[in-house]
Order: sequence, then structure tokens, then C-alpha cells
Amino acid sequence: MTLPTSPAERHRAVAAEFTARVQDASDWDAPAPVTGWRARDVVGHLVEWFPGFLKSATGLVLDHGPSPEEDPVAAWQVHADAVQRLLDGPEAATPFRHPMVGELPLPDAVDRFYTSDVFMHTWDLARATGQDERLDPQTCADLLAGMAPIEELLRSSGQYGPAVPVPDDADVQTRLLGFIGRDPLRGRE
Repeated sequence: MTLPTSPAERHRAVAAEFTARVQDASDWDAPAPVTGWRARDVVGHLVEWFPGFLKSATGLVLDHGPSPEEDPVAAWQVHADAVQRLLDGPEAATPFRHPMVGELPLPDAVDRFYTSDVFMHTWDLARATGQDERLDPQTCADLLAGMAPIEELLRSSGQYGPAVPVPDDADVQTRLLGFIGRDPLRGRE
């Protein structure tokens, strides 16, 4: 599956994949691949960081649901629906101005910073809950190609841990996961 190029449609597709993992999760306290996180913390991360980032750059406030501690499924659904409404509605024309990233069209900013994060965290939730871990290979390749040249900046931001070595002949998903600090080979021995 190749993802759509429109930011609104790409979010719809990526969020749908994450939503499928959310709906099929049964153990929300299962350990996630991010050290110290449980499955519900993957959802918590996504529904908690983006609203503040969006508000600081646009003044827009997203609807929010219950806490992921209480109800991770509803927390995610309310959040994902709010982001999609933002991308589909007139608010998509709101200027996005952030001191760390400059000015971008709002849909492009959502796509670059948020939708790509949902895409990568889909693997985390799938791994934590024993579900299908496959990600779109072309999107993996695109993300890796975009992040590799700014590796030092990404690592210094504190948002990515040290790269995990993977075999030179590993598929692009494995290389991306290793790049962002996940050990995709652990648990497969």
C-alpha cells in the first residue's frame, strides 16, 4: 500500500492503521518498545504532545477525550477525529508559525511532525500488543531518507534515542526502526 500524497488523506490512512491496532489491543499495560512505556502510553504520547504543539503554533484547540489511562480507545478516537476535522475543514488554512520550525502551511506541518509520528508509533503499539507490525515500505523509505541527513539534529532534540544496529541487508522498515532507536529484531530470535 502506498499512502496518499495529500496531508489530509495521508492522515486518514495512517490514523486508520493506528486505530485498527487500538481497537484490537487487549492488554493496555503490556510493555511497549519505548523504555518505560506501556501500550496505553503510546496512545497517551500521541494525544498529549500534539495539541500543545498545535495550539502554540496556531492558537487552535483540539477536542480531547478521556485520559488514555482511563480509556485509551476513546482517547485516541476523539483525538484522531479532531485532527481529521482540522485537516478537512476551513481551519486547515490557519497559518502555522512555530519558533522552532518556522512557518509552514498547517496541513504540511501536521503531516511532517504529527502524521509521521503516528505512522512510526503504529509499530510500537503493534509490537506491544502482538498485532500486525508491518508498515508501508515506501513511507518507511521516505521517512528514513528525510531523517538521515538531519540525524544529529534529531538525536540532539532528545526525541530519538541512539540508533540500534541492524543488518546491512535489512528491509527498509527494520532500518527505519533501528534508526529511530527501536530494536525490531529483539523478540524474534
